[in-house]
Formats: sequence, C-alpha cells, structure tokens
Amino acid sequence: MSAVPPVAGLAARLAARRRARTAVVTASVLGALLGVVLFGLVVGDVPTSPAEVLAALLGGGDQRTQLVVVGLRLPRLVTGAVVGAALGASGALFQSLTRNPLGSPDVVGFTAGSATGALVAIVVLGGGTAAVAGGALAGGLACALAVLALSSSGGTTTGHRFVLVGIGTAAVLTSANGYLLTRASLGDATAAQTWLVGSLDARGWETAVPLLVAVGVLLPVALAAQRTLALLDLGDDLAAALGVDVPRARLGAVVVGIALAAAGTAAAGPVGFVALAAPQLARRLTRGSGAGAGAAAALGALLLVTSDVVAQRALAPVVLPVGVVTGLVGGVYLAWLLGTGRARSGPR
Repeated sequence: MSAVPPVAGLAARLAARRRARTAVVTASVLGALLGVVLFGLVVGDVPTSPAEVLAALLGGGDQRTQLVVVGLRLPRLVTGAVVGAALGASGALFQSLTRNPLGSPDVVGFTAGSATGALVAIVVLGGGTAAVAGGALAGGLACALAVLALSSSGGTTTGHRFVLVGIGTAAVLTSANGYLLTRASLGDATAAQTWLVGSLDARGWETAVPLLVAVGVLLPVALAAQRTLALLDLGDDLAAALGVDVPRARLGAVVVGIALAAAGTAAAGPVGFVALAAPQLARRLTRGSGAGAGAAAALGALLLVTSDVVAQRALAPVVLPVGVVTGLVGGVYLAWLLGTGRARSGPR
C-alpha cells in the first residue's frame, strides 16, 4: 500500500495549486484588459488606425492623433482601469473582513458618503474639480468612521452588524443627497447628477496621475495583506492562535479599503456594483475560499474599462455615463446570483 501523504504536505500542494490558478486567472484578465484598452484607443468619433495609435504612443504621429490618443483617450482609459482596480480591491478587502458578500463599499454606504461630500462641494461651496475630489475623499472617510463606530460592540465589529449599519447609513445619506440636489441650481444639479451616476467624461492626466500614484501606493499594501486576510477568514480565535494581531490586522485592512474606495470614488463618482461583483467573480474564477485583492483588482479594472467603452459606443454619438452600464451589468449579475442560489438551495 502507498503511504498516505502528510496533511501538511497535502495542504502545501493545495495552496501552491491555488496560487498558480490565481496567477493564471489574473494574468488572463490583465491580457483581456490590455486588449480592451487597445480597442478603446482605436475606436471613437475620430477614426485612428492601430498603426497611428502605436506611433502616437511612441511619441510620433501627427498633432491631431497625438491629441486624440494621448491627450484624450489614454488618460480616460487609465483612469477607468485604476478606478476599477481600486474598487475591486476595496470590495475584496471588506468582503473578506466581514465574511459577507454584501460587505462592499457601495452597499455599506462609503460611496454614498463620498457622494455627500462631493455634493456639498458642488452645491454649497461651489467648488471646482479639486474641491469635488477633496469633498468626496472627506465624505467617504467620515462615513466609514461613522459606520465603524456605530457597528462596533465591545471593541469588535461583526460582519452582519457592519453590513446592516452600512445599509442604514447609505439610506440616510441617499436622502440627504436628494435634498442637496433640490437646493442646487439647474447647472449644478445637472453636473452633480452626472457625477452621482458615475462618469469618466473629461478625465485627463490631471485626474489620472494623482489617482495612479495613490492607488499605486495602496494596492501593494492590500496585496501584502493576503496571507493575513486568509487567516482571518478562518476565524479570529484561530488567527490569533497562529500569531496574528487580529485588531491591528483588521484595522489596517479597513483603512486601506476605505482609502481605495474613496480614491476611486473621488476620481469617477460612486460607480455602482464594481466593488460588489469583481471580488465575487474573482472568487469563482480562482475557486478560492475568499476574494483575493489582486484578482479582484484586475477584474474590477476590466469591468470598468469595458463598461466605459460600451457606454461610449453603444448609442454613439450619445455617450452614456459609465455608471449606467455598470448598474445594468450589476443588476443582471445580482439576479443571476440570486437565481443560482435559489436553485442550489432547492424548493422550500
């Protein structure tokens, strides 16, 4: 008879297999993202060939092609990819921490808080782009702190309590946002409503570069927390027994998740469903027990960039806000998720 492999060796092989599958899935998603980005650089109201796009990216080509490809299309695509990555990673962190698939920033009110801050900057202060971004960051952080304070009991926060408090906070803030819109002038209300849906219109390098720097710092921190988050998924007691400082690890992940969500929302508005769907799709594709931040970030970037290309070309020359497309995709995804869950649970 062959010897039964030790449990430790079997666990190590399974972990290595999961890491390999996650790497393959992430690489495949990034390859698809590159293809969508190249497609987005070619298509548009101003026709450009792949050769012209390549020449413009390498610093050549005529002035018109340079303006269209490098000055207009590329920063919009970069902004969309980075915003999607930030939202996807943030959703993965919060869903892992709360052990709840609904524990994403758009469900628990963080993006609603960002929207409130941006509306205050637009309607009350009459600020410009920088003021709106700053207001969104401040609003998202303030909302996150309030949800954490209200959902904590005895110094700890449970996943279900966190989600319920977040949903209630989001409802209150949505009402406040509606009131602010009624007090705004027609021009401010139109601009604010477009931002509230989620849009990448007129996003240039002045938006893309600071966002890229911020997420470039935050995303590696989220990726470095993967092993700790996996241990937290096993339960606080077991994680503590394995040497994890549970309160510190949870606080660090919460801070990084809040910062990622606030940065993405400040750049593109409260784009819906990306933070909710990307981690779940990543978990299904990688067949992991939790939603990894790396795969979720890649899928978030792919979802948002693809949705934006569809939003620009589906009803051309009319350009839809990207939040309209992500909302449609997210609604279909949720309906499918509920349907498959009901089918698995069977009749009651």
